[in-house]
This record gives sequence, C-alpha cells and structure tokens, in this order.
Amino acid sequence: MRNPGAVGAVAPSSPALARAMAGVVPRTGSPTVVELGPGTGALSGAIADRLPAAGRHLAIELDDGMVEHLRTRLPWLEVIQGDASELGSLLADAGVDRVDAVVSGLPWSIFPARLQHEILRQVGGALAPGGAFTTFAYTHALGMAGARQFRRRLDVCFDEVLTSHTVWRNVPPARTYVCRRPNLP
Repeated sequence: MRNPGAVGAVAPSSPALARAMAGVVPRTGSPTVVELGPGTGALSGAIADRLPAAGRHLAIELDDGMVEHLRTRLPWLEVIQGDASELGSLLADAGVDRVDAVVSGLPWSIFPARLQHEILRQVGGALAPGGAFTTFAYTHALGMAGARQFRRRLDVCFDEVLTSHTVWRNVPPARTYVCRRPNLP
C-alpha cells in the first residue's frame, strides 16, 4: 500500500490464484522455472509444490526490501535482484540459457507500453520450445485501457493465449493468461 506504483496489488495472491498460475510448471524432469516479481513469495510456494526435485526455481525481484524478505523467508528460492526487462542477461549470469516456464506476478497495467513489450520480448527469448508463460489480471480492471492494451500485446507477442475462468478466491478476483509459442523478433 505504501508503493502502489511499484507493487500494483492490495494483497498478496491467494493460494487459489497461486495454484492456477503454477499450473504451467512441469511436474517431471529437471525443468527451470522463472518467477518474475515474486514480491512476498505468495506464488513461490505453489511453484515449489509442483516443481520436481531436480528442477530449478529462480525469482527475479527488483525491490531491495522484497529481495531481503524472500532470501530470509524462502532460503530455498534462488533470488536474483534485477529488472525483468533484462531477463536474458540475468539468466545468462545465472548459467541459464532456456527456461521451461515463466510465472509472472508483475503489475502489467501500470507499466508503459515500451516496458511491457521489452519484458515480453525477454520472456519470449528465454522460453524453451514447448515452454509457457503465465500471468494474471484483476477482473475489475479488465475493461481499463491499460489492461486491454496489455491483452492485445499478449495476442501479438504469442501464438497462443488462453484465458482462465475467474479465480474468485483472490482479493481482488483475477483471471490468468497462459501464453505459448512467442512471436517476438
């Protein structure tokens, strides 16, 4: 609440939304999953619950305080402090060239169009063939210009965009987007 321009949420994501978002995490093999904007870690536990023991879970967080919080509260999580718009170089520094899933809790509708596009370009460049990207939008905001613009951007940037049913057990209720096959240069 102290920084709505950076956080974009009134409460952490609920367990129901976290489970819906984590649905793109492979349950077998040794997948690499990236979480963008983990904040307080509300989605991190649901990702960890699905991720096989041989998997790797990296969390990209910009905010100093949240990075410290995550490192203290979730010591098993590989937290990388940085900007999601530099995802490719952050992953390269971590020895990762491709990821199997990207789960995003970023507040897309408050980002300028150029930043949205750059982060989506970075996500598309990081996804392995068959990989998936998921994020969410609050249902009360779906008609707002920023949310409509972001949804159109997803359709341009990905060959497939699936929209979930409303997750009512979240404050506020939300829908998820699951995106596959990036169309980015």
